Amino acid sequence: MTVDKRLISLLVCPLCKGKLDYRPDAEELICLAERLAYPIRDGVPVMLATEARQLTSEEKPD
Repeated sequence: MTVDKRLISLLVCPLCKGKLDYRPDAEELICLAERLAYPIRDGVPVMLATEARQLTSEEKPD
């Protein structure tokens, strides 16, 4: 299932209110400022900090 690009452009990080980068290959929205990856499940972004995973030091911004 794909995510609506218009929806993604409206979303911000719930913690810092910063821009999110969409990574379709990983089905995630990335906040570089907080170093968090928010999952997209069944085409729905899960914008809860408790559901986000911490980015590893090896993960670099695109």
